[in-house]
Amino acid sequence: MQDSTYDWRSELELEPHGEGGYFRRIYTSSHATPGPRGERPLASSIYYLLDESQPAGLLHRNRSDILHFLLDGGPVEYVTVDPEGGLTRSRLGGAALFLPVPGGWWKASRLLGGARHALVAEVVTPGFDYADHEYATPAVLAELPHLAEALKPFLRT
Repeated sequence: MQDSTYDWRSELELEPHGEGGYFRRIYTSSHATPGPRGERPLASSIYYLLDESQPAGLLHRNRSDILHFLLDGGPVEYVTVDPEGGLTRSRLGGAALFLPVPGGWWKASRLLGGARHALVAEVVTPGFDYADHEYATPAVLAELPHLAEALKPFLRT
């Protein structure tokens, strides 16, 4: 792992991500699969970085499963909400370097414990398409009143 001052944004040519942090798509399968909203690549992958300037990602969900691998830095916390409204907090860092998030689950992330950055690789199956992506709104919190306080920090203000 690199030291905490390493400039991953420049080294990996990352761009601002709409959910917060920075990213770059690094792989899209040349093979495709049919889906309810059209054909999708079998898999795609990105680098995703949270740092001191962008320490958290917004609450969102995708239709596809996403596998997260911590590559450098951390710890980083992932807050997930399953379709039944159950909230889970998972920490990547130390011995835990991998987190699967099933499609259809809400997800947000943030740096923990004074971490200066977290570089994550994400693998999406079937591959990512913006048509399969949704950001949470206050209306989503109204549907999950028991989680409103826990999720409020992860909404766009």
